[in-house]
Amino acid sequence: MGEVAGLPMAERGDDRDELRLDQLHVPIGPGLADWPTGLILRLTLQGDVVQGIEVDHLSVPSGHRLPFWVDPWLRAAQGEEVTRGSAARRRSAAHLDSAGRLLAVVGWDDAAARCRRLRDELLSGASRERISGDLRGALRRVERSRTLRWSITGLGELPSSRARAAGVTGPALAADGDAYDRLLMWLGEIGHGIEGLDDERPLTPDELTGPRGRLDGAQPPSRALLGVLPELLTGAEFACARIILASLDPDIEELTLAPVSGAAHV
Repeated sequence: MGEVAGLPMAERGDDRDELRLDQLHVPIGPGLADWPTGLILRLTLQGDVVQGIEVDHLSVPSGHRLPFWVDPWLRAAQGEEVTRGSAARRRSAAHLDSAGRLLAVVGWDDAAARCRRLRDELLSGASRERISGDLRGALRRVERSRTLRWSITGLGELPSSRARAAGVTGPALAADGDAYDRLLMWLGEIGHGIEGLDDERPLTPDELTGPRGRLDGAQPPSRALLGVLPELLTGAEFACARIILASLDPDIEELTLAPVSGAAHV
């Protein structure tokens, strides 16, 4: 419909109620706060409702280093000696990072900051004895909040059957539900992982399931998470779409991975 001062004007299109409403084409990302680094979503909005979506991302340099969140599993697959405790530490830190991002998007800034502080302490080598009490207190607060549960329940429903068909693995598959179920899955894996921080047994090359899913599949875990976004976000209000995205939290760095040989455990 033309331009004004160099900016495209809104177009009109049918919405879900067969009304002719203005359509606005809006790119979101890649540099927003509490947003997956490098991700770009090109949205078609009518009012505040997502009517269409294209998924894009900045190019990721390959070969410079292993993707940070899956580094222990990839090094083990290459034959390096990696302890199960270090893998548990990285998995728990990754889920705290994801939970912090989701809580920030929902507006739980204090809880998000607490998750991020605990993430940093884990990555800095904090012992199980030092961090366990504070961590479990943070997890309990989130798990027991009825307000949080009410605010995100029903958003981004992803049954396990649909997830499996799309190649999704890891927490998003195991959650078998919505954004709240995926958050609870992260919290459960964090609590379980803390118990294994002192495990000195070697991580074997066939243990190839990272924080977001299997690393020996036909595609990187985050590629499958990006693949389900159009279906989950179309028809959602914009604010809800941000919550749904945060509950999946794809890692753009993973997209550089080639399939890793081995037999992973889901």
